[in-house]
Amino acid sequence: MSCNQCPRKCNIDRSVSTGYCGVGENFRVARAALHFWEEPCISGENGSGTVFFSGCNLKCIYCQNEKISHSVNGKDITDKELMNLFDKLISSGAHNINLVTPTHYASRLIKVLKEYKSPVPVVYNTSGYENTATIKMLEGLVDIYLTDLKYYDSARSMKYSGAENYFEVASNAVLEMFAQTGNITLDNNGVAEKGTLIRHLVLPGNVSQSIKILDWISENISNDIYISIMSQYVPCGIAKTIKPLDRKITSREYKIVKEYALKLGFKNCYFQNKSSGDEMYIPDFDMKNTCETEDACDLNI
Repeated sequence: MSCNQCPRKCNIDRSVSTGYCGVGENFRVARAALHFWEEPCISGENGSGTVFFSGCNLKCIYCQNEKISHSVNGKDITDKELMNLFDKLISSGAHNINLVTPTHYASRLIKVLKEYKSPVPVVYNTSGYENTATIKMLEGLVDIYLTDLKYYDSARSMKYSGAENYFEVASNAVLEMFAQTGNITLDNNGVAEKGTLIRHLVLPGNVSQSIKILDWISENISNDIYISIMSQYVPCGIAKTIKPLDRKITSREYKIVKEYALKLGFKNCYFQNKSSGDEMYIPDFDMKNTCETEDACDLNI
């Protein structure tokens, strides 16, 4: 069957070839582990049960996970093996099952999640570049949408992610996510049970994009929605040779975005310390350990 589940609409039979995402029809996983570097309501005390999928339908030129998103390193696994990974993560204490970069596996994940019936919340951790129709098919199977909203201007999204229509597509997808789940709700321990959390990575030289994204969220969703404004940008891949992406963000750039979010009245904001912009926080993708413990990240609300 030809694959058109993401906005690229490659119309490729992934059983015999690969489309933009770079992977075939089977799941390819690069890492499965307890992860403590997500937002506090996702990682909690025990960690988030992250499953990093290989390949990507966006392939940003600055991606810190380039080894698996661009080079598609990883291991092919069956549906049953994926469910076994879920079991192992949950038995290790994971607060949730966190599906990282799942977009190009969505149709297959729907089948798995219908069968698996997870006893912990399922997190759909996405770039936001999603077909709204695909998100509709996930309703009732995903508890938490952890979604990026990266750029507002089409020229910027084309330059950095080869997706001129990124904002048009992602904003509609985010509206559908929020319509399905509402805002983040927390259990008695402050861990998310359900809802949508929007992430935005501040890029060097791109404060205007951040301001426009915050304006759109405020005007079209709510100032109560949980948002995460990230300062963790580290030059990776070919971005190391392209200005202004060849540097980390400045304290001033992040301060402008942070203060603007507060000025708009956002009430549930996660802000990162500048020290989070360090390569030490980029996970290894060697599949040697499937449920190892990592050091906690420097992420504060």
